[in-house]
Amino acid sequence: MFLYNLTLSRPSGIQCAIYGNFSAPKAQEVVVSRGRILELIRPGDNGRLQIILSTDVFGCIRSLATFRLTGAQRDYIIVGSDSGRIVILDYNKDKNQFVKVHQETFGRSGCRRIVPGQYVAADPKGRACIIGAAEKQKFVYVLNRDSAANLTISSPLEAHKSHNIVFSMCALDCGFDNPIFAAIELDYSDADQDPSGDAAAAAQKHLTYYELDLGLNHVLRKWSDPVDNGANLLIPVPGSGDGPGGVLLCAENFLIYRHQGHEEVRAVLPRREDLSGDRGVLIVSYASHKKKAYSFFLLQSEYGDIYKATLTYEGETVSELKVKYFDTLPPCISLAVLKTGFLFAASETGNHALYQFVGTGEDEDDVESSSATLVQTEDGYTPVFFTPRPLRNLVLVDEMPSLMPLIDMKVANLLDEEIPQIYALTGRGPRSALAVLRPGLAVSELAVSPLPGAPTAVFTLRAHPGDEQDGYIVVSFTNATLVFEIGEEVKETSQSGFLATVATIHTQLLEDGSILQVHAGGLRHIRTDRRINEWRAPGRRSITKAATNSRQVIIALQGGLSMASLAAGMTAMMAAL
Repeated sequence: MFLYNLTLSRPSGIQCAIYGNFSAPKAQEVVVSRGRILELIRPGDNGRLQIILSTDVFGCIRSLATFRLTGAQRDYIIVGSDSGRIVILDYNKDKNQFVKVHQETFGRSGCRRIVPGQYVAADPKGRACIIGAAEKQKFVYVLNRDSAANLTISSPLEAHKSHNIVFSMCALDCGFDNPIFAAIELDYSDADQDPSGDAAAAAQKHLTYYELDLGLNHVLRKWSDPVDNGANLLIPVPGSGDGPGGVLLCAENFLIYRHQGHEEVRAVLPRREDLSGDRGVLIVSYASHKKKAYSFFLLQSEYGDIYKATLTYEGETVSELKVKYFDTLPPCISLAVLKTGFLFAASETGNHALYQFVGTGEDEDDVESSSATLVQTEDGYTPVFFTPRPLRNLVLVDEMPSLMPLIDMKVANLLDEEIPQIYALTGRGPRSALAVLRPGLAVSELAVSPLPGAPTAVFTLRAHPGDEQDGYIVVSFTNATLVFEIGEEVKETSQSGFLATVATIHTQLLEDGSILQVHAGGLRHIRTDRRINEWRAPGRRSITKAATNSRQVIIALQGGLSMASLAAGMTAMMAAL
């Protein structure tokens, strides 16, 4: 018997992260996959990471991609998983949930070599997407709108090639020409038939273009060319007027610009001075930032070093490729550059982080390599060395805790508490830590606000009777009252209508949407239009205690109790008192 299950604590490691505008046209958001958990994360105005939505998909998420239909203002999410299906999700802001727009089955369930889901890429204009397996199978889907402007998806178009291993896949920026998808492939058909191993040693990787002919509704293998056997990652380059198009091919120790009909442009990746000669430099993650007049790429090596890559071009001809040392961060699974000036880094090990840009890497003293100064000798290309330094262009703003990976774990009651503690070794290298875990659910800290003194009481209020969540936090002191408004962040407000110069004994949201504030000197009725009605305690008597519901109030005065109904309004209440 196999049953669905939910864990009390969600996974903390991130396998994939994508950036887009999912809830609103200008919202800067990141969607991450934590194994079987899909989360929507949004940096607040204060730079703190907020988890807007976390949902369990009851499966293994293998890949994610964003796309936007032409003329649309929000992004969709394409999910590749172990379900044997391609799933397109849309975020519904009103319901705060991911809505399944399309779900198309193409193969068997499970993480298999020849079942697509390992790679997903979408055309920048939102006209098509490709989902591929680690070997052989690739499907292309045409994306469009129907007469009601709803998203439609076509039947799959096959782009299979047997005995082919795929190392990376991306979609080229071709404007409104036929969509083109690029892949790094290796054909092992000869090696499979050769027991000597000579064919395997001679196997060659190829950069292959697949073109979707929208007129004929057919996918064809347009171009294939041998590439460096150390190639492991493809990065699409902006085109259609914003750049020369093509791809940046990341290989061991090199960054190479490739495109059909264009000669190869190669630059070496700067390497650490203390790195041994038999160790290469591989790019493991990247983020790109595109503007009309300027674009750049941030590449991270397996050692954590970040490089800034720029292209010098005229029209569709690239004349120079520059790679410059930028900063050093912990190695990341994914990087995402937000248009608000932040960099989200989903770390392989340890805590994930949000950084803010304080520089663009234009310092002249930073090490830079260029294709124009590339020198080839008998022993190969001359390397360029640098020494890692503290952060200069980035500043850490916020972190998300992560226990990934867990190296070892013991359960023991070393602190003589009621419940034993869990002692875990986490992280790797300098980011290793000993974590002490206790069963239960932790409290997430959303906001921190300093207080002028020690509060005597704290109340929460809904802004309207029908709201599901509280809208105000009322903090009472011995001689003052502060009111905080709850939104994307918690901030103090002076527009609530509360009397701020007295201590608040009690407060209540009434059934008509007005608010009642009880203080020692009387009652304050705050109407929905912020008009104020006051009732003063008689004589020198003061209010000591109060209890309310949405229609009635009972107060304890020095010398007796009084009760009144609030249904007939403030005038009737004052008359009853």
